[in-house]
Amino acid sequence: MKPFKYWSRRLSMLLMLVIIVGCGISNKGEVTSKPHETNTEEVAKESTKGCPGTIEWIDFLMFNDVTYFQNNEGTKEVPAEQIGDRIGEVSYMINEHVCADHVTENGDAAYLPIGTVIYELKGYKSHYRVVANNKVYEAKENPHAKTMGDLMDIKGKVEKVSLESGNDGSPIGNFPQEAASEFMNELLPLRYVSFDEVYKKSKHETGIFLRVHLQDGTSFRMVYYPKANAFSAGAFGTEKLQLLIVSQRKEIKAAAGL
Repeated sequence: MKPFKYWSRRLSMLLMLVIIVGCGISNKGEVTSKPHETNTEEVAKESTKGCPGTIEWIDFLMFNDVTYFQNNEGTKEVPAEQIGDRIGEVSYMINEHVCADHVTENGDAAYLPIGTVIYELKGYKSHYRVVANNKVYEAKENPHAKTMGDLMDIKGKVEKVSLESGNDGSPIGNFPQEAASEFMNELLPLRYVSFDEVYKKSKHETGIFLRVHLQDGTSFRMVYYPKANAFSAGAFGTEKLQLLIVSQRKEIKAAAGL
């Protein structure tokens, strides 16, 4: 079994978990009752008893059909003045309660305890970013989004776009401001198709690591696959975007002596 899987509503399909398979373990665990019906430690142990190996979840939550990953870039703890209205709460913590074939539901979270309050993050629409346990959670899949702009509420909020090393993620250089603006103008209207569709065409390709820096000091990484002309966030690019990214990568690497 490969150590990484890719995203769909079934958690075993995205980089949402790492499964380390134990020797001689091949049977799947079965949950005989719906996980949301109880949260006792005894049932939790029974639920994961037959799981194939050890499961390590990425820190995520699902709310209003949107799957959010914790954004661990920039500010680690959200200041009180940036926390908005209460919009919901966690109804189930899946860590140590389910196997990798669990299908996520609204209210599920990897590590947040039941009852953890979900808040709006001031300055962003809640379908893009929310706050829980003083941490920012950022949308990674939204079935209601039609465009990249629908998925990511970042129009007018971008400070710069940079290129990172595909080896260790270290920064290499920034797009010129004009190129960064052109990049965003082309990116946000793209049709959102989800990561699954992108993965079908890019799974054997090495990507270009880009980082989008926002004005609030946070940032997020996007992987661009030039042959597939696709973004890991879930969209296929235009010819103009392809030319822009490839040419900027060449110029930035040359300026850095790479």
